Amino acid sequence: MAIPASISALTDELVATVAKVDKRNPRFKILKRRTEETLKANAHGRTDQFAVANQLEGLQEKFQVLNKDDLADALRVRLAELNEHRDSCFPEILSLLLQLADRPAQLSKVYHIESLKPQERVEESLSWTELDASGAAYCEEDIWESVDFGAGSSEDDLSSVSSDSYHGRSLPHTSIALDEDCVIPEDLFSSGEDEALVVSIKNAQFWQNEAYAGTEPHGGSPSQILTELQIVRETIFMLQGLPTSLFWRLHDRVEVDRKYSLAHLSNEALSSLLHSFCSIGSKIDILRRYNQVPRVIPYLQTFHRGIEDRLCEFDRFLSNLQSQYLSQPETIAVSLLLLYESVLRESKLLLLLAEIVSNLRHGASDSPVLCLDLLYDSVCMAQATGDENEFKFLAQLFFSCFETYARPIRLWMEKGELGESLQGAFFIRDNHNNDQDLRTLWHGWYTLDESAWLSSAPKFVQPVAHKIFVAGKSMVFLRHLNVSEHEAHTRKSSLTLGDVFPEDSASVYMPFSALLDSAFGRIVDENHAFASSLLRRELDQQCGLWVSLQALEHIYHCKDMSVFGPIDHKIFDLIDRGRGAWDDRYLLTELAQTAFSALPCIDPSRVIVRSSKDHTGKANTSSRSVKLLQAISFDYILPWPVANIITKDAILSYQRLSTFLMQIRRAKHTIVKQRLQYSPQNSEPRKNTQAYALRHNMLWFLNTLYSHMTDFVILTTTDSLRKDLSACNDVDTMVSVHQSYMSSLEDQCLLSQNLVPLYEAIISLLDLCISFSDLQSTRYTQTNSAQKEYGQNKDQSDDEDDDEDEDEESEYDERRTPVHETQYMAQLASTKDQFNQLVGFLAAGLKGVGRANAQVSWEILAERLEWRKERIADHV
Repeated sequence: MAIPASISALTDELVATVAKVDKRNPRFKILKRRTEETLKANAHGRTDQFAVANQLEGLQEKFQVLNKDDLADALRVRLAELNEHRDSCFPEILSLLLQLADRPAQLSKVYHIESLKPQERVEESLSWTELDASGAAYCEEDIWESVDFGAGSSEDDLSSVSSDSYHGRSLPHTSIALDEDCVIPEDLFSSGEDEALVVSIKNAQFWQNEAYAGTEPHGGSPSQILTELQIVRETIFMLQGLPTSLFWRLHDRVEVDRKYSLAHLSNEALSSLLHSFCSIGSKIDILRRYNQVPRVIPYLQTFHRGIEDRLCEFDRFLSNLQSQYLSQPETIAVSLLLLYESVLRESKLLLLLAEIVSNLRHGASDSPVLCLDLLYDSVCMAQATGDENEFKFLAQLFFSCFETYARPIRLWMEKGELGESLQGAFFIRDNHNNDQDLRTLWHGWYTLDESAWLSSAPKFVQPVAHKIFVAGKSMVFLRHLNVSEHEAHTRKSSLTLGDVFPEDSASVYMPFSALLDSAFGRIVDENHAFASSLLRRELDQQCGLWVSLQALEHIYHCKDMSVFGPIDHKIFDLIDRGRGAWDDRYLLTELAQTAFSALPCIDPSRVIVRSSKDHTGKANTSSRSVKLLQAISFDYILPWPVANIITKDAILSYQRLSTFLMQIRRAKHTIVKQRLQYSPQNSEPRKNTQAYALRHNMLWFLNTLYSHMTDFVILTTTDSLRKDLSACNDVDTMVSVHQSYMSSLEDQCLLSQNLVPLYEAIISLLDLCISFSDLQSTRYTQTNSAQKEYGQNKDQSDDEDDDEDEDEESEYDERRTPVHETQYMAQLASTKDQFNQLVGFLAAGLKGVGRANAQVSWEILAERLEWRKERIADHV
């Protein structure tokens, strides 16, 4: 590959410069050839600009990770500036800088960049001394002399002088100094007729007039004697919040300057009186400073405006006093004591407000409703002291603030809406942004923040806060049910002083707190009753509450066994055959929907049978144990309004009860099937007497337990539920009643956590019944195995389906372990002993918990088990 001529020329220059060899020297050609070969061998392409950009971005991230954001920001700013001046060589330059960098995250500092900036040069001004240090320049010329433009000159001469001399030189900029002997006439500043006004103004400025200075009569320190009118004016200025010479402000307090005195009053008396003014002024200053800060919370803005109106009235009073002293100073008696009485009378309400604001500023709580609580306490105290003016003023201010505060409460109770600005300053929290499921509307969308009541609800609102919460939720519920709110405007929701404290009524003698609680509670009760009754009517008539309760009774309480019987038979038959797909949810769902379609109160499409995916739990559960049934559960999809009353937790309780009842039916089904399937004619009756008695008592136990759970517990408790639901006033009460109903069912059916030992005893009894049935089936199979092999028993059945069932059952029986006669009798005796022990333990346990918790159903079941205890022992 040929080297370009430009590179060749540069190579010649490089060799000649570095090697210092002349071109005519033969060694020059050798060096040039080696140099060209080296350049060809080390030829590289252009730098990858994207790789460089990634390295720089990674360096910025490294700075941020190492908590050096200043370096990252500095690098980012400079890269942005460099990007505005793009050049083809920039990737190579940046790559070179990156390769030369030495641990930039550890050694780089931002202030190093500042040191690289060129320092700004300060232009120094020149002076005549620097230009001519000796002062000899132009000393021979007459440039500083005055020019006579009028003597012996014509217009042409003037123009010549102007063009040649004036414009040819630059005039120096000098200031014109006034003559020290020049005196400005006094009449330029004031006229003779205003002389008295000027004197009066000068005399009024006592802080600049030394003529007032003197010595105290009793030989005290020097002081400045003022007139009483001057002190009155200074006091009024101070009360208006203006700066004065007699009073000064320090650390939010007003102090008196003691260098001033009054000629006809002792310093002690004057100081005491002026300090009384200072106390009033300090408290009024608290209000003025408080009003200088803008407020965000609406009701605090109303409180702010109330203080401002009262301050305006007080300032108007002070202005009228000033006008009187200025217009008629001779006819009005100037008296500090009279001024103090007037100011104390007019500022009395302001002092009450100052006390509230002071407590608001220094209160330990940062609650946004603390101001309302303080106003409420002040109104109650003013009524107790009997000051009618204070009471009316504070009460009106309180109701103005409360009217503003209660606007979101009215909006919530009337329309079920929360303003965005109320979040954090209201005791109701909106949580439905994260949950749009209508089935959780009542319980999940809104919450009553009871833990933050001290900071978000006034003390007089807290007793009725729950009713406010329920009334608003009811309106939200009704809005999603598309129920009209045309009746809402007839409800009264505002509250005024006249409503709480009518003057023409005997209630004026009652405490303000009781009257307010009664009036506000009455408004809340009206809104709560309206919303709750309307929602209750919709739930009863339009949402199908009672129909849903009937459906739950049939699905979970097995109210009609003619409907649920086919479902039981299919599930139990699949388990007995040993089929692995007995819990197929699609098969069971289709079976359940077909069975429940016969009932008008159930929508079959809402019935779903779910199968547990916990394969570990199935592996640990015996295929013959009733615990196997816990793998399936029936689910009924309720309408969303009803689902807010019958919650997910309640459905889980329904499912546990349904599984428990199915487990009892499973044990009974196994024993009844074994008795019907295997005829006792082919066995010896004498040897089977003990087995017959045990089977009889097991059936008695299962029937007693199941009838107690269904006919006594579920039936009576459900009747009580219907009566209690009919008497409920709101949804919260209905939810509470239904939760109590499910809790009572779980307790009486031994499904609660504190009754686990008794529940486990029943499960053991159910498993024992199945084990006994399997033992009997195994023994019958062994006795008749020879006859079945030779076909002697083929003509005993005429039904082909029964033969198939028998063959399948035989296949299942063949997998059981053979039992000899001795083993059979031993296992039978062991089963009897276990049965008696478990029944005795269950009866004793029921009697014990029945005495402790006064649960009648437990004692009844225990008595029924005890009633058969002796007979069981005799027959078994």
